Amino acid sequence: MNNKFYYINNLNNIYSRPTYKSEITSQILYGEKFSIISKNKSWIKIKTKYDNYIGYIIKKKFVKNFITTHKICKKKTKIYKKLKNKFIPSKKEIYFASKILVLNKDKSFIEFEKGKWIKKKDIKKIDHKENNFVKIFKLFLDTKYSWGGKTCKGIDCSAILQLFFYYNNKFYPRDTKDQIRYSKKNIKKSVFKKGDIIFWKGHVAICINSKKLIHAYGPEKKVLIMPITKTINRIERTTNLVVKRVSSIKY
Repeated sequence: MNNKFYYINNLNNIYSRPTYKSEITSQILYGEKFSIISKNKSWIKIKTKYDNYIGYIIKKKFVKNFITTHKICKKKTKIYKKLKNKFIPSKKEIYFASKILVLNKDKSFIEFEKGKWIKKKDIKKIDHKENNFVKIFKLFLDTKYSWGGKTCKGIDCSAILQLFFYYNNKFYPRDTKDQIRYSKKNIKKSVFKKGDIIFWKGHVAICINSKKLIHAYGPEKKVLIMPITKTINRIERTTNLVVKRVSSIKY
């Protein structure tokens, strides 16, 4: 099977095997395109179009034909129901960089799926570019560290970096090992600047200025800002890992 589909649910985990007991390796967002490799009663094996990521998802809502016109620009946005010209919030949300189709508009809300509305201020046109990467990364401050996560419910270090490029409709790999290979520069330096990407084996952080970086840091169990030099020293002291590569976020 090699048909192209679009995922149209708020979020779904991608697993390494077709069982909830297997590792969560990534997640798929609303509006992401994928192909089906195989399927059984409850699970489908997929390959994402954006980054060719392969894994298993539980069967949820997806369609074959879908046009994306806008994307979510906030870390999350609540989904509303419209009842008698009033918008009632539900318990469901969709997350940053999710891609949607605007069907209708009503005051300060837009309908992106039949009976599902979100606030107009929480979206941008699909071709909108946000060059302020610090603004995007800071959306996730204090988000809990979660291996395979890609949203404010939980995120890992490589997902933060990839989401910046995904939002801007540019390719960037999902996992740190592939991000290291993809990065063109290999700078050895002790003085850093805003936009530098620092790679270790299995970890990545981004410099927000010459003194501080931001990353989803496992030992602290969240996304936080830390001093660059102290972080490099701490990682070397606690894990025996040294900086493997320094690249730049510019594209």
